[in-house]
Amino acid sequence: MSDLLKVENLSAGYGEAVVLNNVSLSLAQGQTLALLGRNGTGKTTFMNTLAGATRQHGGSITLDGVALHQLPLHLRASAGIGWVPQERNIFKSLTVDENLTAVARPGKWTPKGVYEMFPRLAERKGNLGTQLSGGEQQMLAVGRALVLNPKLLLLDEPLEGLAPIIVQELLRSIRRITREEGLSAIIVEQHPQAILAISDVAAVLDRGTVVHSGTAQELREQPELLDKLLGVAR
Repeated sequence: MSDLLKVENLSAGYGEAVVLNNVSLSLAQGQTLALLGRNGTGKTTFMNTLAGATRQHGGSITLDGVALHQLPLHLRASAGIGWVPQERNIFKSLTVDENLTAVARPGKWTPKGVYEMFPRLAERKGNLGTQLSGGEQQMLAVGRALVLNPKLLLLDEPLEGLAPIIVQELLRSIRRITREEGLSAIIVEQHPQAILAISDVAAVLDRGTVVHSGTAQELREQPELLDKLLGVAR
């Protein structure tokens, strides 16, 4: 498989503060990467840097042959980035349907397809963003990223703060998006076993550097290694 994403010697942060130091990662077409690490190790900064929301100090990011690091934030969606940040960033003053149709780009994923995946949203398509629960807002954030018809989906802690039943619903949807539909994705999550189960490869960040990379299966089957890398109990 050819690389869809290639990150080489990436250094980035906020202003003069450097959070990521010489990070190198690659992701093949159709693969899902679980990006793991303790709080404050640079995971969100890495996702924000791919999306163009940080200051890059060095290195390169190539997405499907395009030099992503040379593009401003507002052009990265058209280059193939679908970003679901922790803050979700839905338009709360617009309805569910307006949120989806306002950003939709031609391609496989349409608002209708999002409604089929998330029936809760179909039932609330006339509701404003402010009238949705946290779980519904997260579904809408994922849906908005999908209707951009991206090449790479970035999910930053998509399960955070959600009820267990919503967590399971979202995990099933993410599995379908990546496994059945074949969309490449990078997922940051504090519940590693849940994400490793639907990922192909995994990387662990510590203090802004990659301290481990390999298959997701390797970490699933070696919980003692995962515990050591994350410094937390299973």
